[in-house]
Amino acid sequence: MNAFSFWNPTNIFYGKGQMEAHLTKLVKRNGKRILLVYGGGSIKKSGLYDNVIALLSEDKELEIFELPGVEPNPRLSTVHKGIEICRKENIDFMLAVGGGSVIDATKAISSGVKYDGDVWDFYVTRKRPTEALPFGTILTLAATGSEMNSGGVITNWETKEKMGAGSPLTFPKFSFCDPENTFSVPRDQTVYGIVDMMVHVMEEYFSHTPNTPLQERLCESVLSTVVEVAPKALANLADYEARETLMYCGTMALNGMISMGMSGDWATHGIEHEVSAIYDIPHGGGLAIIFPNWARYVLDAGTKRFYQMAVRVFHVDPAGKSEREVAQEGIDALRAFWDSIGAPKSLGDYGIDGENLDVMAEHAVKHGAIGGYKLLQKEDVATILQMCL
Repeated sequence: MNAFSFWNPTNIFYGKGQMEAHLTKLVKRNGKRILLVYGGGSIKKSGLYDNVIALLSEDKELEIFELPGVEPNPRLSTVHKGIEICRKENIDFMLAVGGGSVIDATKAISSGVKYDGDVWDFYVTRKRPTEALPFGTILTLAATGSEMNSGGVITNWETKEKMGAGSPLTFPKFSFCDPENTFSVPRDQTVYGIVDMMVHVMEEYFSHTPNTPLQERLCESVLSTVVEVAPKALANLADYEARETLMYCGTMALNGMISMGMSGDWATHGIEHEVSAIYDIPHGGGLAIIFPNWARYVLDAGTKRFYQMAVRVFHVDPAGKSEREVAQEGIDALRAFWDSIGAPKSLGDYGIDGENLDVMAEHAVKHGAIGGYKLLQKEDVATILQMCL
């Protein structure tokens, strides 16, 4: 395995009653002028917004400001709006209430408030912030793992770019993960979350780093658990135990623990970002379309890991078959599983044709070839996108 260091300072609170017991004192410990960041209003319909406001109002020293309307693919313009509020109102702490998009926007605001330039610099030039505004999160969607990592993705709608960035300064101070807060998540969004967390694991799993048997087993255990519990969660969106397990899988998929010492791929995410930057489709939906086609395209870069996933996660019987045949069956089994839960299969499902295929392929590699399992140039990305139509 690779040499590595690991550090994750986020204080995680899992389960019922944790927010009610700890939220107010944790917020006050970090600040008194609070910016509440949230999305399109689902937290108001579910009652979570009223609950949070009631808890924070218990302490009369706390003053609450709000940034509603964060988009599913959070936009730079919204981040700019949040930075402006923070500066104008002298905000000293933020609380993100929502899924990965809300948390990603909060991370961007956090890094941009004390920066003299445009926060977009951190996404396109790889500059790192030297200061950041602290924040905490209340998670409402099991998907991105953003509640326990420092990375985030923002879309610049004007330039049609979707970029990621991260810093040791943008870990949440704390995150509350109560499965009951995911009960109101619609079925399609639950499906996208399931796909997202699985692809996070597989982006790490498909690696050529030698001697990583434990990391591989950890990845396989998360994938196997999601495959087992997802149908239960989708059959009953208020199944506490199923939602609880999915939430924990989403956190573990991308908090750095299962991939320590292992270099992953991440080409699928790079390609999907270009698709949703232009078409604004759900991130998990794009991943469901792209990953199986990526897998088929890069299969000959190494069939062993695909074989391993097929046998260990999808229980493909290897008897009398070549390693490549088993590997292909594993990819087919993944696609069949996603079909069974209603994940999209082609870009045509979103009405996307090949009009911008060349543009997306070019943008995907504008900073150089992408991928770790197989290095992809523009022509490779274009072929994969063609397979997705």
